[in-house]
Amino acid sequence: MPLDKSRLFDFLETLDEEINKEITVVAVGGTAMTLLDLKTSTIDIDFTIPSGDIPEFKAALDSLQPGYKVDLWPDGCVFSQILPDDYLGRSSKVKDFKRIHLRVLHPVDIVVTKIGRLEDRDIQDIEACIRKFKISKIEIEERAADVHYVGKDENYIENLKYVLWKFY
Repeated sequence: MPLDKSRLFDFLETLDEEINKEITVVAVGGTAMTLLDLKTSTIDIDFTIPSGDIPEFKAALDSLQPGYKVDLWPDGCVFSQILPDDYLGRSSKVKDFKRIHLRVLHPVDIVVTKIGRLEDRDIQDIEACIRKFKISKIEIEERAADVHYVGKDENYIENLKYVLWKFY
């Protein structure tokens, strides 16, 4: 069942009631795209969370059992990419609940994390980010150079070349 921005906020508000300490969650993937109004909804919920906050988040999630897929990655890991340590500082505040501080990845970080998988929907998401936020080729190249890819580096490099060719 797709989740729009309102349902994402409802989910986090409910989850917030189960949390016992302040935590930070950073929306990535389709969740980030939805929160940035680049997509109307997402099919699952994706976050990267500082590793010290993950146990609290998982405990609350286990108690709720929301009925839809929630993916979590630690410390700037997103799918098969590892962002530089400054990912959190580059992210933007979306909303503060009582205990959950919701942030969203910087649009350039969304692009460089989607380059790793590069399915059709990722290409559409990359294009939407580039257009709305007027992301330059150099911004993508520079940030991609700082991303660590888990897997064959050649795959990421080829995907990056394709994205740069397609949009610039």
